[in-house]
Amino acid sequence: MTRRKKMVEQVTELMDKPEHIRNIGIVAHIDHGKTTLSDNLLAGAGMISEEIAGKACWMDSDEEEQARGITIDSSNVSMVHTYDNEEYLINMIDTPGHVDFGGDVTRAMRAVDGAVVLVDAVEGTMPQTETVLRQALKEGVKPVLFINKVDRLINELKVDEMEMQIRLGKVIDKVNKLIKGMSEEAYKGGWKLDAAEGTVAFGSALYNWAVSVPFMKKSGVSFKDVYEKCKAEDMKWLAKSSPLCAVVLDMVVRHLPDPLDAQKRRVPIIWQHGDKNTVEGKSMLTCDPNGPACLMVTDISFDPHAGEVATGRLFSGTLKRGTECYVMGTAKKVNRLTQVGIFMGAERIEVEALPAGNIAAVTGLKDAIVGSTVTTLQEMTPFESLKHYSEPVMTVAVEAKNMKDLPKLVTVLRQVAKEDPTVNVTINEETGEHLISGMGELHLEIITHRIERDKGVEIVTSPPIVVYRETITGTAGPVEGKSPNRHNRFYIELEPLSDNVVKMLKDGDISMDLPALERRDVLVEAGFDKDEAKNIKAIEGTNMFIDMTKGIQYLNETMELVLDGWREALAGGPLADEQVQNVKIRLVDVKLHEDAIHRGPAQVIPAVRSAVKAGLLLANDTLLEPMQILQITVPQEHMGSATGMIQGRRGQVYDMQSEGDTITVVGKAPVAELFGFAGDVRSATEGRAMWSTEFAGFAPVPGGMLKEIVTGIRKRKGLKEQIPEPSDYLA
Repeated sequence: MTRRKKMVEQVTELMDKPEHIRNIGIVAHIDHGKTTLSDNLLAGAGMISEEIAGKACWMDSDEEEQARGITIDSSNVSMVHTYDNEEYLINMIDTPGHVDFGGDVTRAMRAVDGAVVLVDAVEGTMPQTETVLRQALKEGVKPVLFINKVDRLINELKVDEMEMQIRLGKVIDKVNKLIKGMSEEAYKGGWKLDAAEGTVAFGSALYNWAVSVPFMKKSGVSFKDVYEKCKAEDMKWLAKSSPLCAVVLDMVVRHLPDPLDAQKRRVPIIWQHGDKNTVEGKSMLTCDPNGPACLMVTDISFDPHAGEVATGRLFSGTLKRGTECYVMGTAKKVNRLTQVGIFMGAERIEVEALPAGNIAAVTGLKDAIVGSTVTTLQEMTPFESLKHYSEPVMTVAVEAKNMKDLPKLVTVLRQVAKEDPTVNVTINEETGEHLISGMGELHLEIITHRIERDKGVEIVTSPPIVVYRETITGTAGPVEGKSPNRHNRFYIELEPLSDNVVKMLKDGDISMDLPALERRDVLVEAGFDKDEAKNIKAIEGTNMFIDMTKGIQYLNETMELVLDGWREALAGGPLADEQVQNVKIRLVDVKLHEDAIHRGPAQVIPAVRSAVKAGLLLANDTLLEPMQILQITVPQEHMGSATGMIQGRRGQVYDMQSEGDTITVVGKAPVAELFGFAGDVRSATEGRAMWSTEFAGFAPVPGGMLKEIVTGIRKRKGLKEQIPEPSDYLA
């Protein structure tokens, strides 16, 4: 019997014992060693041979990942580990570290209960370490720490034994400080990392050894041995005496929660609006395999033979082939499961039945998208939607090389949008222009490459362009919008939303899903007027529509059309036809024709749309551009060129930290100025710089450049170059 087959049998035996299951994610900054660690854990569990572990990057199954040497997609694998003579099933997700693929980390965190956070012993915690930790804590995922590349400390930095322990202690303190800052309650509730407790392990993923305090007692390998063997470069002895896989998986089994324990804590976080006393509420809290099936879809991939494969966490119930499910938020059509299985890296292995507490891979869910709630019940409160930490900031236009491929390209683009929710796809049937927006240059490059390679459609792409937004800086109103037949009039007032309300909208603390009274109280606390807070009719992104009118006849039946006009105006503002954000619009008075025929869509929508667009111009409409935080680490003598790199790109430097003979420059610069940044920074610092970027929201375009940028965008979009006046809309 082959090792693989035996593994699959062991996995299926353990599936229905939730106290013996651990669902974990491996998260870290890029290049801190996640995939190498995953490889060695798999080798230890007998899934791949030990000779190739660490070099195989078995979890990076895509050829693009192997060519670039980075992880692009999260990949799942299930394996078995024996601890204290008992077998445990470990479902592990290896996540990407590159900031462009942060969406994959957010999605993976919804499926797991614990996370192994990797930190490079030499580099310490980096911006992306902070982001992934924040994502984990927000989802109620418990972290343990693995400090990797300890051998580099000893052999490259030549630190002595004492200095080594001080440095490792500093890394633990820094991570603890981050946890405390993000969630004091979790920190005090036993999530503080402590080497003596065994929630921290040290080692080298590349050379396959690790140590932790509890394992030292078991194996007799001390820090002194580690230091001496690393100096003598005898890594083989360490790998034999204190193997990485045993140390890390022991830590996972001992300190990370099983689904029974985790779901009691996590269900209230990820299912805030659900009623805990319903059948599904009780089943999810107890991880009951006999309750109704409740599955949260966290990933969709495309299999050429089986079609769409939806991966997700099953919180209650059992899935079998033929189970009839409903996808919440869509027309309640029955989706019948055709296959139920688990992932082993790139392969999907079918199983008879899959009980609660596991990560499932199913086919047959045609209506599901990433973030869908799937259940065997006809009605259920959906899970909280997934919050992504950054927004698409770059766009490329795509067209088919051959006209005959056009219909296929449209299908493929819809598939791409379904597989990766951090991608925005705009398909313009009229102009034949198709736009793909993503997190950065690398993200877009990979998506367009995959369209050609996997979907077989030859395409031509434009150079990447930056995504802008529009917003207002002043107030305006009442602005009057007249319908084309002059029989209906709408009066609106506009003002910018305050920063704290915008933040609450982004975090999902205020939404139309909240019960009306609860929403009103939250808004009043945030500084809203009580009347305004109770009359909110719609929220679109970070914009609000408030109906302040009283007793107007026929308004109720016209309201949907009014909101359609408002949404159309927000989708493309008057300045540059870019999305509008952070605007509060109040409807203060309406005059409607009594005959329904004279107040149809063709009258109401243009009236509201032109009033909103004119109002935006009257309230000083301006452009916002996406910003990124840059962190560049260089040797001291290159400090000048690093600060010059940021300042020369309309950026500001706002922090410098020096450690030893290196200096870290932190600044902020607009994305528009960062094209080709990688090449420039390398040549300016003789290739000795390490840098990382992180999305930092939108900021107003400097006044002096506004006109030039707006004209450029209008030209590109084929609009009149002349910027419109309010009177153009109020004719």
